[in-house]
Amino acid sequence: MEAVPTWARLLEIVTAVGFILALKGLSAPRTARNGNLIGALAATVATAAIFFQIEGLKNLPLILVAIAIGVGVGWPAAKRVQMTQMPQMVALFNGVGGGAAALVSVIEFLNVGAGAAGASIDKIALGATVFTVVVGSISFTGSILTFMKLQELMTSRPVVIPLGKIITPLVALGVIASAFMLVAAPTNALLFGLLVLSLILGVLFVLPVGGADVPIVISLLNAFTGLSVAASGYVLGNVLLIVAGTLVGASGTLLTQMMAQAMGRPITNTLFGAFTAKKGDGAAGGAEDRPVKSGGPQDIAIMLGYARKVIFVPGYGLAVAQAQSTLRELADLLIARGVEVDYAIHPVAGRMPGHMNVLLAEAQVPYEQLKEMDEINPEFPMADVALVVGANDVVNPAARSDKSAPIYGMPILDVDQAQQVVFLKRSMRPGFAGIENELLFDPKTTLLFGDAKESLTKVVAALKSL
Repeated sequence: MEAVPTWARLLEIVTAVGFILALKGLSAPRTARNGNLIGALAATVATAAIFFQIEGLKNLPLILVAIAIGVGVGWPAAKRVQMTQMPQMVALFNGVGGGAAALVSVIEFLNVGAGAAGASIDKIALGATVFTVVVGSISFTGSILTFMKLQELMTSRPVVIPLGKIITPLVALGVIASAFMLVAAPTNALLFGLLVLSLILGVLFVLPVGGADVPIVISLLNAFTGLSVAASGYVLGNVLLIVAGTLVGASGTLLTQMMAQAMGRPITNTLFGAFTAKKGDGAAGGAEDRPVKSGGPQDIAIMLGYARKVIFVPGYGLAVAQAQSTLRELADLLIARGVEVDYAIHPVAGRMPGHMNVLLAEAQVPYEQLKEMDEINPEFPMADVALVVGANDVVNPAARSDKSAPIYGMPILDVDQAQQVVFLKRSMRPGFAGIENELLFDPKTTLLFGDAKESLTKVVAALKSL
């Protein structure tokens, strides 16, 4: 391996600090934009430095073509993606990262692994290569599957294949056994067998996960990708890959633990709970036969306009309708009338952590009005009206009372403790978890059917006329 110039080592330190500052910036809504820009700049500098660091760089035209393709796909996609589709993009990009790390390790193995038969092989480097192939492949197929669930290209509910309890552990054991055999006696055939098994395990890993648990799996797969990138950095002797991958792996692991705690159950229940659930558990049914109380925009405007305290509960439906600015306009009107207004933010509101915070920041909602679940829950009994816009699972009382529900044990927003509840819904269709919400049938709940943005616009107009 060629000696790395001193200037390159110094640049690695500066870039690594940039990654750390970027991660720190992403931890708060106010600094997230700058953190993202710092991270992008650090990654650009790290990539550009390679061209000046390595003398006689091979396959330069192919490298430039690959960069051009990546920029040509990534830039327009990031510019055009809607906020509602951001979780899908995160899952897709995460899968690409894991797949890239796995491919690099496969190529490195083919170049120096099996071809070194009879020669002295660095078992630690070989182990890191095999680890990257396994974890990167699992992250790739698992992330693609979460993308398909979020994009509704397949059902978002848990999918349990026949004999899944047996097949999944057997495949996992096959991956572990093949990995150890590959390190002990490297062959190309065994490598490709391990690759196929790892890709299959990624699919089996995500299939039984559904509903509100998908964001947790995205975070976990993100940690997997970080670990695979760090391992590939060791294989390639690249310090920056080790630093960046370790940061992503550590932060993804911590975020996964925090989200699992927010859901009120261990990560093992999230990943394998579907295997122990009985058929029909938590299934929605009969909602169309049960009476609900509905109202019009004028009714809702009167309830809100003469309240003392109102709590807004935004959800994924708000993002789909792009109604965040209209909701902020409604809040401004209420505040002008002397009404106290807060926004209740559940840890997994939307489809990924921080989704609602970013969405409302786009509408310039003051940060002090955004309150996390633990802070806002004690205030619901004092609220005259709780206005739910597009949320469902995070306010569903089944999480407390129905042990058969897939969200049982998940801490929820205590919307049912407000004096009056207003639900803005397009239809009686269940939420992402696919279960019925008993709060819809509560006598103190009033439903306003229709597109969230159109409904809020009508409520705003009615409030102005009071």
